Amino acid sequence: MASPLNGIKVLDLTRVLAGPYATMLLGDLGAEVIKIEQPGTGDESRNFGPFKNGFSLYFMSVNRGKQSVTLNLKSERGQSIFKQLLQQTDVLVENFRPGTMEKLGLDYDTLKAEHPSLIYAACSGFGQTGPYAQQGAYDMIIQGMGGIISITGEPDGPPVRVGTSISDITAALFTTIGILSALHHRNLTGRGQFVDVAMLDSLVAVLENAVVRYFATGEAPKPLGARHPAITPFEAFASADGHVIIALGNDTLWTKFCEHVDRKELITDERFQTNADRTENHSQLFPILSEIMSQRTTDNWIDALGEIGVPCGPINTMDKVVTHPQVQAREMITRVAHQITGEVEVPGVPIKLSETPGSVDAPAPSLGEHTTDVLTGVLKMTPDEVEQLRQDGIV
Repeated sequence: MASPLNGIKVLDLTRVLAGPYATMLLGDLGAEVIKIEQPGTGDESRNFGPFKNGFSLYFMSVNRGKQSVTLNLKSERGQSIFKQLLQQTDVLVENFRPGTMEKLGLDYDTLKAEHPSLIYAACSGFGQTGPYAQQGAYDMIIQGMGGIISITGEPDGPPVRVGTSISDITAALFTTIGILSALHHRNLTGRGQFVDVAMLDSLVAVLENAVVRYFATGEAPKPLGARHPAITPFEAFASADGHVIIALGNDTLWTKFCEHVDRKELITDERFQTNADRTENHSQLFPILSEIMSQRTTDNWIDALGEIGVPCGPINTMDKVVTHPQVQAREMITRVAHQITGEVEVPGVPIKLSETPGSVDAPAPSLGEHTTDVLTGVLKMTPDEVEQLRQDGIV
């Protein structure tokens, strides 16, 4: 079956994580992604571990399915080749610090004069405007500035980073949404546009109720450990052999739980009658529930509460995540074969489309693996011309 973005061509100037993740998603959905890399060095994440047979699996995890073309954009000849490729491009994506592409003469305002239908997406730390626009950023910096670290971890504990690069990933998702929105607009009008996404903006956008809680109370939310700030009980408890999460999102579930554990008196206890009561009196409820939850194993709780419709679950380590029957059934772990690494496992495509499903069809490319194929196939150069460019340090 056809993929939803079949026929869309993407020039990918991104590196490391946020930008490559966005273009990977476009590729998973069927777009042809040509990754432009600096000759000799390429995307710096090629040097990030873990490695298999010397090839970075970090790079593999966010660059699958792309074609790698080496091109020196600081050279006049390299820019000429780039502009020829651009003539057959729908979307350009870059995540340089603002101003870098302008110095190369490849910024949106310059390119749109010749390519009015071009969608140009820029994903950066702080966006193209504002007093911090020219500053570089990494995920950890944005996690701190964006406030997510301030609500993560145990109460009164030291700062704790979210366990994945959440600033990069959210920026990647919003960049992808912006590109898809711009493609729809272009289908209607024929006009491209500039998509400006910042990591800081993206993280603030997903702070969920932390922002409204601050404005409602005037107090900055603090870390609550594994507890939800507005729903109780909605957290992790120690079981007899590990931990179990229960998520009782309404009073009906609370009643079911109390009846199941033979603690019906908790239902009518004025401290715990409503969710608001339970949340306000969490410090009194937590030790009661901790004692109850410690009496059985995690699996026992999951089986028993599952039978009565009370949401619960384990805290799985990664070995259990990747072998979980639901994860496997949804094809969220897939395999790709690379000429250097052999077969490796990578996450699958989380967007399930009934008529035009995405897929993971190819591994991440070796540096410059597709340079000759693209330049001879797309730009109709001869192999000798490509070889001369290689000797001249252009590709």
